[in-house]
Amino acid sequence: MASVEQADTPAEDPDAVPARAGDAEVEALRSALAAAEQALAAARDAQLRAMAELENVRKRAQRDIENAQRYALERFAGELLAVRDSLELAVHNAGTADARSLAEGQQATLQLLAKAFERFSIVRLDPNGQTFDPTVHEAVIAQESADVPPGTVLQVLQSGYQLNGRLLRPARVIVARAPAPPGSTDGGGT
Repeated sequence: MASVEQADTPAEDPDAVPARAGDAEVEALRSALAAAEQALAAARDAQLRAMAELENVRKRAQRDIENAQRYALERFAGELLAVRDSLELAVHNAGTADARSLAEGQQATLQLLAKAFERFSIVRLDPNGQTFDPTVHEAVIAQESADVPPGTVLQVLQSGYQLNGRLLRPARVIVARAPAPPGSTDGGGT
């Protein structure tokens, strides 16, 4: 009878235990996959947000640069309006004003312009008596001179200007050169 009892009780399937363990592994893998997919979706979202923020920063910076250029010129133009007003007043009063008051008005206008230049870091170059420097001076004439060494600026014909250290216009100058030796056929001029 013992053999019948063995037949009535189901024999354990050797593959059944590993199948249950395999189901647990599959569930664990599915769970890990779902977590990884959620992490991926969150990372993609963060990446898209970061890219959008970067694009917004780039656009904002471009807009700020354009506004800075536009408004920097606007401020300078505003400073020049006072100079224009002064010049218009001088032209309007030219027929009735005496020479002294016209000269005073021109001096006041020049001071207004100098203040505007100062506010915007525009510096006047006056190289009279200095050594000629081709990076900031333009020699118009070389004139013989025994009084100063050759290469010295004798006279400034037109002032030069710099903006924040950058040359806007070179100073146009007359430069000293050594006198011609006696008896030379050089005309002595330019």
